[in-house]
Amino acid sequence: MRRPPKLPPDAKTQALREAGALHPHPETVRDDVFRSHPFFDPRDRVQVKYEMVRRHQVDGRPVTEVAARFGVSRQTFYQTAAAFEAHGIPGLVPKRPGPKGAHKCTEAVVDYVERWRAGEDVRPDEPLTAAVARRFGVSIHARSLDRAVARRKKKPHP
Repeated sequence: MRRPPKLPPDAKTQALREAGALHPHPETVRDDVFRSHPFFDPRDRVQVKYEMVRRHQVDGRPVTEVAARFGVSRQTFYQTAAAFEAHGIPGLVPKRPGPKGAHKCTEAVVDYVERWRAGEDVRPDEPLTAAVARRFGVSIHARSLDRAVARRKKKPHP
C-alpha cells in the first residue's frame, strides 16, 4: 500500500514541531473529518488525540474502529483517553522522552561537592569523583558535578 506524499513544511508545521506537537505520521490518520474539513489538521497531534477520544466518548464509536481510523493501537487509545480524563487537553501534549534530570546528582551530593570544594571532608590524595563514589555509592563524571553546582548557583534562593 502506497502512502500519500508528506505535506510541505509551512509556518504551522514549524510551530507544531517546536511545540513537540507535530504528528510524526499524519498520513496514518484516515478519519473522514480530517480528510474533508480544513479545520481538522492531521499534522496536529494534540487535535488528532482529542478528536480520537471525542469520537469514542461523544459519538459512541467502538474503540477498535476509532483506533484504526486514527492510526493507533487500542492500547494507545486507552492511554490517550486516560491522560485526557486525568489532565484534560494538557494531558494530550506529548512529554519529552527520557530522563527529566540528573538522577544521581541529588541535593545531598551537590551539598557534599560544595563542602568538598570549600576544603571540608577532603582527603588529599582522593579526587572529587572518588570521594562522591565512596560516600554515596554512585559514579558521577566530574563535569556532571560541575554542571549540577552551576545549576544550583543559577537558582534564586529564598
